[in-house]
Amino acid sequence: MRDNSTWFLREPPRSQATLRLFCFPYAGGAAAIYRHWGAQLSPQVDVVRVELPGRGKRLDEPPFRNLPALIKELARVIAPLLDINFAFFGHSMGAIIAFELARELRRKNMPQPRQLLVSGRQAPQLGSRHRILYNLPDEELRAELSRLNGIPSEVFGHPELMNLLLPLLRADFELIQTYAYMAEPPLTCGIAAYGGLEDNKVPRELLLPWGQQTDGEFSLQMLPGDHFFLRSASRLLLESLGRELDRPALATNQSAL
Repeated sequence: MRDNSTWFLREPPRSQATLRLFCFPYAGGAAAIYRHWGAQLSPQVDVVRVELPGRGKRLDEPPFRNLPALIKELARVIAPLLDINFAFFGHSMGAIIAFELARELRRKNMPQPRQLLVSGRQAPQLGSRHRILYNLPDEELRAELSRLNGIPSEVFGHPELMNLLLPLLRADFELIQTYAYMAEPPLTCGIAAYGGLEDNKVPRELLLPWGQQTDGEFSLQMLPGDHFFLRSASRLLLESLGRELDRPALATNQSAL
């Protein structure tokens, strides 16, 4: 079995789980943003937090700057954990990682997720409508980050922390802002999309086209908050995710399909 312990954090693994939920971070985020999810979801759900290089316990590793390269590596290291039904959740950058990983697994004739849960990201076929950030001068990048409200104020007031964080953010922004969507057939798994009611960058009309990426069921829920509603409305989001993951079609063991 491949050593994937640095990529996937589980505490502790749930032997009784019938579904494994992989959670992918947003730009600049680490696996720690999902650290409380396991305790708030059903014991039947094994929450696996994805730790990408360049953050958390992998701070000394260079982050990926190219999405296809990251997806190919993820498909390689995730294979041993696809032994039961699974679903993908990703917020913002993480939504595109989850989506492209599902398509890469299909290309390789590997097991497919039973559900794709995407949050705070416009449908991939729409392209990026955001300002290019990864090549901005430091001061302009800091100002844009402050406007996005994605970094705690105490981090902005700590120059050493910001100096550590900026190279990772540049790498993540380059990875997602150089992403080029390529048309493929829709996924067979259902897609549930989530957005923030006050998120001016990703409004409802940019989330609705996610429905074109599936031949299965599609749903869209708007929650209170801005782009980082997964923090401010975490209780509501987790309640909704719990309902999605508790559906009978998702709880059936893959071996019985």
